[in-house]
Amino acid sequence: MLYRPFQVFLIVCASIATAPACADRTALTQSPAPAAEASATQAPKTTPFDGERAFEHVRAQVGFGPRPAGSAALEKTREYLIRELKSYGLKVTIDSFTPKTPKGRVGMKNVIAELPGETAATILICSHYDTKEFKDFVFLGANDSGSSTGAVLEIARVMAAAGPRKFTYQFVFFDGEEAFCEEWSECLDGLDNTYGSRHMVERLRAEKKLETIKAMILLDMVGDKDLTIPREDSSSQWLVEAIWSTATELGYRKEFPSRRFMIGDDDHMPFLRAGIPAVDVIDFEYGDGPGDNSYWHTAEDTLDKISARSLKIVGDVILLSLSKIEAQIR
Repeated sequence: MLYRPFQVFLIVCASIATAPACADRTALTQSPAPAAEASATQAPKTTPFDGERAFEHVRAQVGFGPRPAGSAALEKTREYLIRELKSYGLKVTIDSFTPKTPKGRVGMKNVIAELPGETAATILICSHYDTKEFKDFVFLGANDSGSSTGAVLEIARVMAAAGPRKFTYQFVFFDGEEAFCEEWSECLDGLDNTYGSRHMVERLRAEKKLETIKAMILLDMVGDKDLTIPREDSSSQWLVEAIWSTATELGYRKEFPSRRFMIGDDDHMPFLRAGIPAVDVIDFEYGDGPGDNSYWHTAEDTLDKISARSLKIVGDVILLSLSKIEAQIR
């Protein structure tokens, strides 16, 4: 993902506000409930989401080593994902594609597991599962992307065990989120990144299925022991409100503060540009203290920096926010 300081927001927002992503949000949602009404019905305080189990998924990924797109280690990771998802009783689809990259054509595969609902209208819960390649150190990506992948796996297990909901859910693991070049926008006219999410949007467009996707929830870097997930400003604000208000109800105001920041680009952006409401749940303060991101894309992104407790918090918040999200979709 590409980070931009918050002060860029006023410039970027003008372009986003006129894009189809914003124009279509009103048609898909109603106004969020007033604060008094929302607080009248308190969410349960926990779910069957098992933080230790999610942590073991992260441990398994780290055990495969660095996992850049096209690598043997990522293939082992993919096989692990498929085994787990099938063991939950979910139908798994592999969406293969071969995009042009700075390294030439590289074979990539998105992994998609589906929990059918009462309608074909679909909500996506997503993570990328590749790691960035570095030549001068070993990058294990425990948080980026191990934590979010482990969390989405455990969310999928819990939801599959609970059975169908009104909406169909797809649990999507994107390949090729990370750039091949050192910097995010350094190559291919800024398109050396988010290969998997861009491919999925283009496939949905070609199949005339974009309108079936009602919301996209992206998890990215959610395992930090010192969990801090501010509201991401490019995200659809009704989704932000649903998730952050749930976190507050659960007592996680510290972990989900109301302050705002902006990620310049991540896997949610292709969906927003296509008119699909999307939210990025990301802790971009992954370091020694508040505001510090010194572990990101370094050899320090290791298993000891993340916790089962943080994964449990994120899992519970996402699962318990779904009823609010579903209630606003038309």
